[in-house]
Amino acid sequence: MVIETKPIRYYEARAEVAKALSHPSRLMILEALSERERCVCELTELVGADQSTVSKHLAIMRNVGLLETRKEGAQVYYRPRIKCLNGFFQCVEMVLRERWEADKVWVGDRE
Repeated sequence: MVIETKPIRYYEARAEVAKALSHPSRLMILEALSERERCVCELTELVGADQSTVSKHLAIMRNVGLLETRKEGAQVYYRPRIKCLNGFFQCVEMVLRERWEADKVWVGDRE
């Protein structure tokens, strides 16, 4: 049986998106943005980090195509560029539930 693979650049691009999703603050931001668009000032309060840190997180996610912006005066508003985030979060929750059921320990309790 021959397994067809895509070019390595395809997998590198996938890894870039996965890497952009691999920070708790970014996941928190994405979840908040899936509810409605928000400006940096709202997100800094939500994440509990300074504006430059949140702006760096937003730039990472924007550069891989997860976010888009809208400017209104001096404010920049961020929103998801794609509509599949809820499905992604549901998949992650399913994995966490399965792990919890198998181990009877909340995943976050492990060190």
